[in-house]
Order: sequence, then C-alpha cells, then structure tokens
Amino acid sequence: MTAGGKVQPGLHFVATPIGSARDITLRALDVLGAADVIAAEDTRTARRLMEIHGVPVGGRKMIAYHDHSSASARSGLLKLLEEGKSIAYVSEAGTPLVADPGYQLGRAAIEAGLPVFSAPGASAALAALSVSGLASNRFLFAGFPPAQAGARRKWLSELDAAQATVILYESPKRVHRTLGELCEVLGDEREVALCRELTKRFEEVLRGTCGQVRDQVEARPVKGEIVLVIARGTGPVATEADIETALRAAMKDLPLKQAAAQVAEMLNLSKRDLYQLGLKLKDDA
Repeated sequence: MTAGGKVQPGLHFVATPIGSARDITLRALDVLGAADVIAAEDTRTARRLMEIHGVPVGGRKMIAYHDHSSASARSGLLKLLEEGKSIAYVSEAGTPLVADPGYQLGRAAIEAGLPVFSAPGASAALAALSVSGLASNRFLFAGFPPAQAGARRKWLSELDAAQATVILYESPKRVHRTLGELCEVLGDEREVALCRELTKRFEEVLRGTCGQVRDQVEARPVKGEIVLVIARGTGPVATEADIETALRAAMKDLPLKQAAAQVAEMLNLSKRDLYQLGLKLKDDA
C-alpha cells in the first residue's frame, strides 16, 4: 500500500480463505479494497467474499480469469498493467498459483517486466502439512495426480525420489482409487494423512498407515476438498562406507558442523553422530 490508501501499480496475487471467511489477512482486504481491477478465478466467489468483509466493488472492473480463459484475456490484463493499473488476482480459494490458473498470468507479467506482488495467506497444502503430524523440514507439493491409471502409478512410484514428505490434492471421486494405488506402490505401512474440508464445518483429518486410512474410507463416500500428505520413504539404508564417503566429500567444501548437518539430512541420520565421526576422521588424517 502507498500513501493515501492506494495500491502500487502491478499484479497483486491475493490469498483468500480455503474455508472460514475469517482466514483472510488485513493486507488482503486492503489490496482488494484499493486495487483498480479485481481479477478472479470465480468472480461470484470473489464478490461474495468482499461483501462478507464490507469491501465494496464500486464501479471497478471484475474480470474472470480461469482455466478456460483465452490468451486474449491474459493480454487484456497485461494491457491494463502496462497502463499503470493495479490488479488484485484471487483464486477461488487459497493462495494463487498453487494448483491454480494464475501461473501463466504471473509468468507473462514477469516476462513483460511488469511488477508482481504477493499478499500471502491461507493455503490448503500448508494447512494440511501442519495438521498431518508428518515431517515438515523437507516437503514436496506435487499437485494433482494424473487421471490415467498407468500414468498415475508411475507418477506415484517416482514420488520417493525427492526423499521428502509429499503433499498432493485429489478429487473426492478418485480418492479411494488413489489410496488403493498408494498402498500398492508405496506399501500398506507408509504413513499418510487424509485432510478433508480444512477450516470448514466438517473438517476431518484421518491419520495412520496407508492401509488403515484406505480401510477407514473404503465403505463411505469422501466429500469436499481433499489433501493427501504422505510420509517420506526411508530409502536404502546407507552403509558405514557410504556415510564416511559422503561426509568426507562434504567436509572438503564445508566446515564440519555444516557438513555433518548436510549429510544428516541427506541420509536421515543423527547430526551429533556425524559430527563425532567427522572429528574422528580429522584426527585420523
């Protein structure tokens, strides 16, 4: 915001609530109240949110920008930015660009040298990670799985390569099938959390092994917005020789403390143990 309540010219990605309308930031309301133009994945949802919070649309333009918008719609928004207008872009829910059509608009604005800003806030992916009980120091947001069975199985099998907690979105129509395939590909014992309708009236989080969660929902419909959080794989167990080789390589470029921390994260080992091993290697040298 600038003096006089104006918004800086440029494209402002404004995060909106994923459920409870109160989960909006004061800055988001400021931007929505002062931007020259409101662009939205769903203009009806955006208008309703603004009504709830007493933010008048007034005579300002509200422009729909969604998955089916044409390149000419994007060009029209870029033209407004080039004229020095401020545009607030909102997703139907959550943070723009996270599994959202705003990506191409943001990319095009950046390539054109136009200013782009973020008014951060609610995100279903991070909300699910917070309540999952799974490791959060390294995570991967993977979006929606492929719709076709063969491609989806291959995609699921490749998730472990990141050696991270995985967050993905899924349709309620496919979640039973995806859970079954997760169990087949990653094993019944892999820990998962199925998070449904986060921040809404019927919020539910099912935690347990993949097999347990699959069985809990097998005989009932699962409705609403769904986020699946999957524990990282253990990966192959490193041998003593592997550990020593990795630590020696890290110590060539980093101080011992940092080298120990880097290898500990990479191999899922104790930093303290690796630090002690590093001291021994130094002494031996």
